[in-house]
Amino acid sequence: MDNDPDIETEDRPLRRGWTTGACATAAAKAACTALLQGEFPDPMEVGLPSGQRVSFALAMSSASDGAATAGIIKDAGDDPDVTHGALVKATVRRGAPGSGVTFRRGEGVGLVTRPGLPVPVGEPAINPVPRKMIAAAVREVAGEGADIEVEVSVPGGAKIAERTMNPRLGILHGISILGTTGIVIPYSCSAWIHSIYRGIDVARAMSLDHVAGATGNASEAAVQKFHNLHEVSLIDMGDFVGGMIKYLRTHPVARVSIAGGVAKMTKLAQGMLDVHSKRGAADLEALAEVAVSAGASEDLARRIREANTVAEAFSLAVSEGITIGDAVAAGAWQTAATALDHPEIALEILVFNREGRLMGHAPFAPSHDPSRPRKRR
Repeated sequence: MDNDPDIETEDRPLRRGWTTGACATAAAKAACTALLQGEFPDPMEVGLPSGQRVSFALAMSSASDGAATAGIIKDAGDDPDVTHGALVKATVRRGAPGSGVTFRRGEGVGLVTRPGLPVPVGEPAINPVPRKMIAAAVREVAGEGADIEVEVSVPGGAKIAERTMNPRLGILHGISILGTTGIVIPYSCSAWIHSIYRGIDVARAMSLDHVAGATGNASEAAVQKFHNLHEVSLIDMGDFVGGMIKYLRTHPVARVSIAGGVAKMTKLAQGMLDVHSKRGAADLEALAEVAVSAGASEDLARRIREANTVAEAFSLAVSEGITIGDAVAAGAWQTAATALDHPEIALEILVFNREGRLMGHAPFAPSHDPSRPRKRR
């Protein structure tokens, strides 16, 4: 998706939203103001990393002896974000002398329990950029060198986190407070890409030498069974084959499996590194040529060209004893290996049907071949 703010759907421009980090920043600044000055500003203005100043309406506020709490409703705009509508709260207290701005996790904010994430084990899952945003906002009110404790909470966050990759990443009991810009760009899929990166980071930190990126639940379960993999080795890459490969080039793992259904792996074989349906359909004409190369009759090739789906095309081929899965896997391997091109990474492709049956396999081979011609830039 283009990140142009003026991009339009058929009806209207897509509306941007705010990250949990931006909401926590506004809540923390409002609470700090109330703690030190006795009143909650509403709306509350904060600065984003870009320097832009934005304002947030308070959804709740309360004060007690030694503490103040403010809350912001997370608005993700037109992005299908699982945290849309969540209440992001910050409770602010004075900290120990010399402690600076410190962070605690409240209800619904995750606890980091595995290495490899941007914050250390034992810390609340509040990412580095939101921490910087919150600290800067607090210092606008309390001054440089202020000692302030900020507790971030998201009521219901533990339930929301069940719909995220947090449990697999070792972030327990809640969601992460995220955001690098403060702004949610609709359908940018940045959260998904973020989870791919963090999944690879955690696997590397645990010294796992094999990760498997899968396009969906069925292929993930099948590749886990095929290799008897630890759950941390499993990367839910969805349609973002290219996104996973790009990160692996600079964060290598010795062995990489790419697993997917027949349609998405056929698209990968045909050169698509983003295999979402909106990025284009598989070329059944080209798939028919693959079948002919595997011994298909002209009648079978014609029926493959006329098939409604890739799955139907595979079924037609299998019914006549023609194996096209290995050829598709080989083509997918070539596309992925060309993009990966790393001397320390061996690559494998597995093609599964909806029932988890292996339909095609390109075994592990070095993704870097010095003899292969390189594209000139």
